[in-house]
Amino acid sequence: MKIFTSAQIRELDNYTIEHEPIKSIDLMERAAQAITRAITRRWPTSVPVVVFAGPGNNGGDALAVSRLLMSAGYQVQTFLFNTKGHLSADCDANKRRLLDKKPKQFTEVTQTFDPPQLEQGMLIVDGLFGSGLNKPLAGGFASLVKYINASPAEVVSIDMPSGLMTEDNTYNILANIIRADLTLTLQNRKLAMLFPENQVFIGQLQVLDIGLSQEGMAKIDSNYTMLEAADVQPLLRPRDPFAHKGTMGNALIVAGSYGMAGAAILATRACLRSGAGKATVHTPRKNMVVLQTAVPEAVLQTDREETVISEAVDTEGFQALGIGPGLGTSEQTAITFITQLRRATCPVVCDADALNILASHRAWVQQLPKGIILTPHPKELERMEGQCHDSFERLTKARELAERLSAYVILKGHHSALCLPDGHVVFNTTGNAGMATAGSGDVLTGIITGLLAQGYGQREAATVGMYLHGLAGDLAARQLGEESLIASDIIDHLPHAFKELKNKQANNQRI
Repeated sequence: MKIFTSAQIRELDNYTIEHEPIKSIDLMERAAQAITRAITRRWPTSVPVVVFAGPGNNGGDALAVSRLLMSAGYQVQTFLFNTKGHLSADCDANKRRLLDKKPKQFTEVTQTFDPPQLEQGMLIVDGLFGSGLNKPLAGGFASLVKYINASPAEVVSIDMPSGLMTEDNTYNILANIIRADLTLTLQNRKLAMLFPENQVFIGQLQVLDIGLSQEGMAKIDSNYTMLEAADVQPLLRPRDPFAHKGTMGNALIVAGSYGMAGAAILATRACLRSGAGKATVHTPRKNMVVLQTAVPEAVLQTDREETVISEAVDTEGFQALGIGPGLGTSEQTAITFITQLRRATCPVVCDADALNILASHRAWVQQLPKGIILTPHPKELERMEGQCHDSFERLTKARELAERLSAYVILKGHHSALCLPDGHVVFNTTGNAGMATAGSGDVLTGIITGLLAQGYGQREAATVGMYLHGLAGDLAARQLGEESLIASDIIDHLPHAFKELKNKQANNQRI
């Protein structure tokens, strides 16, 4: 599913109007009906409603909703803000439609505004500004937003909470953004809705299908997409019934300083659970007993040093290299790390301390092989690329890093973002807050390395690995709850994640 910018949303609206064909006022009515249905399912007619409508098309939506709620038996107060003496054509048309219904409580605000009393048990419909906003709210609208936010009434926002811009809110004024309890967004999520700091404004999110042109959506190219099961299923490689461990790939995991053997264990177990025929783990000598005990299926290759990694491994016999979990950042290990990357003849996944080493040795970043997969969490990315004000800036830097290095960068989070070398970003839709636990990233490294070893390309391995990682976490949380979930639970549920994806794939093929 694509995520469109505010300009592309207007383009899609216009395409639908032209090619359905449908009048813009009728498309607005369709949206208003969907919004009204969502409201009436949630709030009974006994709840008093206050509608705040702006002068643009978001205000037109709000006025149409006001009329439909009145027809459904709700007591509605409507305030239309027309302080500049100009309404959009469809907003003006919906004003006239509303007035034809002879509403008992309608106020068009042109100069002074006497705000209504907003009380507990009331519902506010926020239709001031939608996805077209391109600057922070100020003046009277900012004061109105603060008044609404200070009230005890519930708030439902149409398309976007007023004041929140569709993409970049880095320099927005946070006090001047509506804090909605429910946002009813139209047709598609907006980019800003995927960032954690904006959830306080969005509240619960519901996406309403208003029948915008599917053909138009297919034709409009977007830099941002949401990853869904249907996108991942075709990427799954069928397993040859005559396969043996030699044909399913040999993965090398370089991980685990002394005291951090767990990171190596998690990455190696995840690699094997992802289908690799063989996993070899290179780790300090003091980790030997615990690794052989915890992962007896792995081939152990101990470093000459007892507590740190100090020697690079020949990768000639390996199909993939995963490096970084629990590695440590000593100078000896750092030098070994860059030597290992220079010697690598197979696809590489870098995580954790591998990224921290790169952050401390900035010149080495340019030596990374093309097609490398980097999996930073937000702090690791900032160590590499500099401090960021917010998630939009962080995502921008991750995109630029992927383009600059011809790399695949998975910026981890609630909606992990896979940044591709061509500038496109794929947001994951699986995963949950229970996965915010130590070792979860090590598991992702192992999964992607295991997929690479089997012959998946870097883009496919990163895409499938990211989705499977989150899906396994979702299945684990479903059984165990989010609070009790630990990283090894994700590994334990990987088989179920594979089965669920393959079952859906088989069902789709039968259909």
